[in-house]
Amino acid sequence: MNGKHQLTAEGLEKCKQELDFLKNHERGRVIESLKEARAQGDLSENADYDAARDEQARLEARIKELENIIKNAVVIDESKATASNLGKEIVLEFEDKTVDEFSLVGSLEADPLQGKISNESPLGAAILNQKVGDKVLVKTETGYEFYVIIKKIN
Repeated sequence: MNGKHQLTAEGLEKCKQELDFLKNHERGRVIESLKEARAQGDLSENADYDAARDEQARLEARIKELENIIKNAVVIDESKATASNLGKEIVLEFEDKTVDEFSLVGSLEADPLQGKISNESPLGAAILNQKVGDKVLVKTETGYEFYVIIKKIN
């Protein structure tokens, strides 16, 4: 995707909030942990110091990742689409006649347990840009295939 990250406005806001929290709260806490560990003396055999350095590295990596996501974010305009696009709530009927509702989101926002499916998942990719009434074949990576019918798009 050329380094671009497709996000809903809500997803972008969550990234910004997390970045703010990490920079303005967690970074200071980690620096204090480093200072305390350093004050214990010999750094060559100081497990607390090693743990604090590891935590600092993870924190800084996450900050860089979020900055990259925000810098390269493409916010999806949820209001314009009539087809099943990112940010849309989609009601699907499965072959066994069960009906379920999902939000179609970018891969960074995906959370299947919350009903948010990625546009890069087999189901998400299959229903992307489809319209109400379309019967869509979903092919999983394991070779399993099934049909869904798009009942409603909000």
